[in-house]
Amino acid sequence: MTIEDLFNIGGALPTTPPTPLEVAVAMGVSLALNLLIATIYRRTYRGTRYSQDYVQTLIIIGVVTTILIMVVAGNGAIAFGMFAAFSVIRFRRTLGQSRDLAFVFFAMAIGMVVGARAYPMAVIITLIVGAAIYVLSKTDAFAPRRASHMMTLRMTSDMDFEELLKPLFEEFTDRVNLVSISSAQAGMMTELRYGLQLKIGASTPKLLEALHHVCGNNRVILTPTGNELDV
Repeated sequence: MTIEDLFNIGGALPTTPPTPLEVAVAMGVSLALNLLIATIYRRTYRGTRYSQDYVQTLIIIGVVTTILIMVVAGNGAIAFGMFAAFSVIRFRRTLGQSRDLAFVFFAMAIGMVVGARAYPMAVIITLIVGAAIYVLSKTDAFAPRRASHMMTLRMTSDMDFEELLKPLFEEFTDRVNLVSISSAQAGMMTELRYGLQLKIGASTPKLLEALHHVCGNNRVILTPTGNELDV
């Protein structure tokens, strides 16, 4: 088996050198599809470290991959040399989320398919995968059970906090997780920290009012958060 056979197994890629017009068309298609991928990434991003530089890099990666695939098509020597050159490249950027890496592979995959001049397949793949990503994101599929609020409150040490707080939790919350218990003010107070998942439509002011009543107007802190509840 020759080097050419290794990089053109089954004639998967066109063996004829692309014309300048074909290269221009492929780059245009790749640019359009990768712009769509970048748009999907932006619309579905939920973190706090959104990077314009990363999104632009996605587009560049997809288009450059298309060019590389078209250049190496049918030329095993160039493909082998390019493979050796890219094997020494290291990515220096730390990706913020696991899905960022998935989008890099998504952009590269589309760039490869376009570079193979399989334009209809590239469009279909982009639309199907993009739609799946959008639906999964908007429906919050496979989301963990999360605490909607973290609550910190103080009660005097002689209070049975479990019995006093139980009716409130049943009325206002779906899930409760006791995070920590500590003493305060030389042992005269007990400080409690809970993770709460409030019921849909639960009134936060009413919950605070009820907590102040139960705790004897001691300090209550209710903070929105995204921490996961223990299952």
